[in-house]
Order: sequence, then structure tokens, then C-alpha cells
Amino acid sequence: MNPIRKVCVIGAGVMGAGIAAQAANAGADVVLLDIMADAAKDAIGKMKKAQPAAFMHPTIAKRITPGSTQDDLALIGDCDWIIEAIIEKPDIKQDLYRSLAPHLKPKAIVSSNTSTLPLLVLTEGMDDDLRKRFFITHFFNPPRYMRLLEIVAGPDADPDMESRVSDFADAQMGKSVVTAKDTPGFIANRIGTFWLQAAVTEAFRQGIGVEEADAVLGRPAGIPRTGIFGLLDLVGLDLMPHILTSFETALPADDPFHALGKAPDLLGRMIEDGYTGRKGKGGFYRLNTEGGDKIKEVIDLQTGEYAKAQRPKSAAATAARKGGLRATLEHDSAEGRYARSVLVPTLAYAASLVPEIADDPESVDCAMRLGYNWKTGPFELIDKLGPAWLAAAISEQGLSTPPLLSSVGDGSFYRVRDGRQQQFTGAGYEDIRRPDGVLLLQDVKRAGSPIARNMSASLWDIGDGVACLEFTSKMNSLNPFILWMIDKAVKELPGRGFKALVIHNDASNFSIGANIAMLLYGAKLHLWPFVRWVLKRGQETFARLKYAPFPVVGAPSGMALGGGCEVLLHCDAIEAHAETYIGLVEAGVGIVPGWGGCKELLGRWSATKDRPGGPMPPVMKAFEPIAMAQVATSAMEARDFLYLRPADNVVMNQDRVLAAAKARALKLAEGYSPPEPYELHLPGPTGQTALDLGVRDFINKGVASPHDGVIAHELAFVLSGGNTDAQEPVSEDQLLRLERDVNLRLARTPKTLARVEHMLKKGKPLRN
Repeated sequence: MNPIRKVCVIGAGVMGAGIAAQAANAGADVVLLDIMADAAKDAIGKMKKAQPAAFMHPTIAKRITPGSTQDDLALIGDCDWIIEAIIEKPDIKQDLYRSLAPHLKPKAIVSSNTSTLPLLVLTEGMDDDLRKRFFITHFFNPPRYMRLLEIVAGPDADPDMESRVSDFADAQMGKSVVTAKDTPGFIANRIGTFWLQAAVTEAFRQGIGVEEADAVLGRPAGIPRTGIFGLLDLVGLDLMPHILTSFETALPADDPFHALGKAPDLLGRMIEDGYTGRKGKGGFYRLNTEGGDKIKEVIDLQTGEYAKAQRPKSAAATAARKGGLRATLEHDSAEGRYARSVLVPTLAYAASLVPEIADDPESVDCAMRLGYNWKTGPFELIDKLGPAWLAAAISEQGLSTPPLLSSVGDGSFYRVRDGRQQQFTGAGYEDIRRPDGVLLLQDVKRAGSPIARNMSASLWDIGDGVACLEFTSKMNSLNPFILWMIDKAVKELPGRGFKALVIHNDASNFSIGANIAMLLYGAKLHLWPFVRWVLKRGQETFARLKYAPFPVVGAPSGMALGGGCEVLLHCDAIEAHAETYIGLVEAGVGIVPGWGGCKELLGRWSATKDRPGGPMPPVMKAFEPIAMAQVATSAMEARDFLYLRPADNVVMNQDRVLAAAKARALKLAEGYSPPEPYELHLPGPTGQTALDLGVRDFINKGVASPHDGVIAHELAFVLSGGNTDAQEPVSEDQLLRLERDVNLRLARTPKTLARVEHMLKKGKPLRN
């Protein structure tokens, strides 16, 4: 099979440019073409400055070559995959395909990023050769962060070429690939548009306010915290008329979508007035900055006037805390009836579309989880409600019960048999199969019981003599229970026949750090021996992890901050998901890394080859990211800080992280011996003075606060080795003692305690 090494994207709009950036992130050389070359150049420039970042590392932009479709079509001659992302007009797209044909190499693949046009229309008049290698590849915006890719292949498509695209998108671009049928809106947009339109039209019809609608259709249903109207603001209100018009035209007359009615007139007036959502002056929500304050306001759907957002409490939404989603839908209130009128038809619609839009429930659920950020997909929601309950609710609303829902009867769409998850497809149950190279901890957990478990961590057997340590506390914050489980793993795994350990979990974040509430309570009650014990306990546990008699591989995804970063710094190797955000952020809560983070980062910079001589350069390299609480915005960027070493790997697809970590652990286990403790030669007081001078300049410029200076002074003391001399070696134990001492001093300051308390209450740093 010919690998994909070079990609061309035609169309340098927001979507096309984003796809080009992700292809470059994937390691491909990329050509970006637009009508004018300057448009492609400008798009690359905008992506360099985009927030959130389009590139996983600033240097990746160099992989993209800009050009024009008028003068540079010859550049596609050595491209393996050409992705069209231009205006949604069939005639213009078809003209482009004809112009591409003479330049394509024999095995080149062509695809369209259309979100509305069917494959049958796009391939009309296309020659047989191009038809065999033409697909729809529907990315979601922003392409770097949205994991879903829907692929539509025609009856004449070459299966080998489809596999090439799918494999590259999966392993290199990090996408979860779902095969969709050639139907309007494919999977996610077909259901998502119905859901959004139902929510909007029913809110107007029933007189439900924006905030009430978002509250009752948000958290209780596992919908993104933006809610319905907040999501529309995020996507852009001006997109809705185009999508709705395409659906009205493309869907058959008997499709339930038509019964939802037209978009409210208010939507059109808002768009005309520039209220297109977050990219405009606001949308259903807006920020009023008059008077210098930022006041969140919400629109009244009946009058069109804005008023201050109130965050009203919804009894129907609260009911879900005890009784689940069904309690919300059965709640005898206006909000409960509204939620029922939206979700029941939406779930009925989703169930009616299998196998029309996809072959099975899991494909639909995957598309909605990844394309619309639903916590659980439609069929998973149906199982939570009970298929029989939903069937009765559908009948109560006078709707037709989908055949698939009738077939499952009193059963469920998902079940576990012999440790394997199965899905109901209409003809019966079948195993859900994972692609080669995918290992999910959730599957391991379905198949058996943990080796050990407590209230914050579990140990699992993932096969071949490898164990997996999973954090399970809130936000995976580190506490004594997790430390206890690490100690247990180090002590007992060899005796149980295990030869390696992977640290991994399926949560959104690897770990947000240590539970700083322990520090706050200990300091407020003046329990200084307890605070010192917590610091020493964590240091000793992480040291045991580092010097365990077997290899330890970190396998993070999402945030790995503070103590979470320190866990990874003590691992033998790391297999990190590309979207891992690593950093030692303790300065934000008024302390310095206290569980070996200072020691380990300093050791890494000291061991770097080709660095300038003398004791000061490693100290400066470690000082800056810790003092500024810098967080790498990707795993690739984490290498710049040495949070990841050159030998650590970046895995693009999150579903492949655990398998990669297991394979790495097994390889390291061959002839493994723990690392040797190191000693460093550090500058002592002279180094601390030099760093203090630099910090003082930042304070004078207003870049840093006076308390930032206090924290930086203590950090400089640790990294410089305390009261040492450059000729005297400093051991790891000495550095750990310095970490403990300075954190105890900082914990006694009112401003540090204010930072800790603010972080616990607000979830963000206090700059005092």
C-alpha cells in the first residue's frame, strides 16, 4: 500500500486552512492552493496566530507551500491526497475536478470536504478513473481539535484507496474515522441539525427562555456545557440558514425534519444586525462591555431585547442529579415538558436513520460524541432512558416508532457478553470491533476486575505482563490514596508476575495536579508537620516510581499539570497523545513544584547534550517555565521544555495511546535496570542572585507581581542548589529537601494562601 506523504488542500478558507494545518501536524508535506496565492499565504499567516492554535508547533507551518489554482496546479503532481474545500456549489466543484485530472499521478486520491452535497451529485459526469479514487472526507471545525472524520465512498470506489485515506487520517491525523452513507448531512449533521432546530423552534413555541433551555438540555443530557443556544453562538448563527435550506431541499417530503418548521424570524434579524454569534457582536448571548465591566447578557426570544443573564435554577435539570435523564424528561414543569419535546423526537429520529445513514448504532454514537461533543451518543442515551420507555414516550407524542427501536423491545442497544461489548443492529447482537493498534482501558475494565482498587485509583491487567495504573479521583487530582496505590504497584507487581507498568486513564485529563485543598487546610490550621508529611510522602512515592525494578511508561492525554506533570517526569518513557498539555503550574497557586518536579526538570536540562558549559544554563532553562507556570500547548511543544525528552513519542490518535505505551513498556522490560541517581553541580547563591535580578526587572515593568517575585526567589534558591558551592555536588535528596523547605515557607504567606483559595473557588489563578 502506497503511504500518504504529501497532501494538497484546495481552498484556503477557515476549513481548508485548518485541514492543511492538521495534515502538516501529521507530518505530511502540504500544498495549500486558493484562487490567488496571496490568499493561501494569508491563511498560513492567520493560522500561525490562531487561538486555539492550529499548529502543534510553530515550526510546522514551514511544511505548507502556498500557491494558486490558476498558476500552480502542477504542484499536485506528486501529491498523494488532494482535498477540495471550496464553496458548496456543485458546478464549481465539478469544474475544479476536471482541471485537476491532467495533473494527478496514477495512485493519487481526491476527496471533497463537503458537509451538505451528496457524492452522487459531486461525481456526476466524472470519468471512471477519477470516480474510483474519489471520496467525501468530512472534517469538523476546528480540524485539529475535532476528532471526527466522516468518509463516504461510492459504489465504484477503490477499497485500497479508501483504506489509505482512512489509515492516514486515523494514525497520522488523529481522527476517529466513521463510514457514512451518501445521504444529506451524512451522520452527525443530519442528527445534530434536527436536534438544534427542534430545540430552537420548541423554545419559541413554548415560551422557554434561552437560559432555561440551555440548563435543561445541557448537563442532564450530557450535552456540552454551552447548551443549545450557546453552541449555536459558538458555531455561528449565519451558518444555520444555509444548512437548513440545504436540508429542506435535499430531504424527502416525509422526513420528520420538515415538521419542525421554519427558523424563527428573530434569527434572521439577529444575523442582519451582526449578531452572528461569538465571531460577531454576540448571538443569543453577548458580553456588554459598556462602563468597563464585562456583563453577560441573554436575549429574550419573544421581544428580541437583551438583559443580564441570571443563571436561573431549573428544578427539571436538578432532578437529573438523583433520577437521571428520565427524571428530567418526566418532570412536571414547563422546562421538563420542553426537554421531553426536544429529546424524544431527536432520539426517535436517530433510531429511524439506521441503517439509512450508517450501518450500526456505534457509528451514530461515535459521530455525535466526537462531532457535537455529546458525552453519550443517541443510542447510549436511549439505553439510559430505556428503549421501552422511549417507545412509549414516542407514542404519547403521536410519532411513529422506528423499526429498530421496536426490534430491540425490552432489551438494550449495548450489552457486555464474555467481557466484550456488543451492539444491537436489528438482526441481533454483534461484537464491537476495534481497529488494529487500538487498546481502550474501558474495554479492559469490561472484561474483568481490577488487580487493586481504592477510592481514587485502580490497577488493571492489560495483558502480556503489563499493568495499568488508573487515576479515578475528581479531575484525577493526586491525593494520598493515589500515592498509596503507586506504592502498592511498585511493591507488589513483580511478585504477581508483572514486568512493566503504564500510567493511563480514559478521562478528559490525565491529572490536574495535587489536591491543593490539603495544603490550604493544613496551612489554615497551622498543621505544619502534616504539610511537610504530604510533601515528603509525595517525593518518596515518586522516587519509588522512578527507581522501580520495572519500567514505567506514562501515557497521558489532556491536561497533565503540576503533580500530574511530576508523575510523568518520573517515568522511564512517555507515549503522549498529541493533545497533551503539560506544565509545572505550581507558581499559579503560590508554591513551587514540591514532589520532585524542580529536581527532575533540572536534571533533564543538566543532562542535555551540546548545551553551554557551566552550572548556570540548566538552572535558567528550568527556571523560566516553572516561574512563569508555562504549559505546553501540545505534546510536540512539550519537547521544547523537556517535559518530553527526544526519545519520548507523540501519538496522534488518542485511541492508540494505551497500545503504544504497552508496546513501549514491553520493549523497555527486556533487560531492564533502573536509572542511576545523579548529582549536579549548581551555582548556589550567585545563581540565585542572578535570577533575582531578572525577576526584579519583570516586577518593575509590571509584568510580574511582588508575590510572583517572592515565589521566583524561592524557586531560584531550589534550582541554584541552596547554599551550595559550584564545586560541591548536590544530590537528588538535597534538592528534594530544598523543595520541601521553600514550600513550607511559602505556605505560611497570606498571599500564597489567597492564591490557593482562589484556585479552589474560581478554578483560575489569582495574580496578587
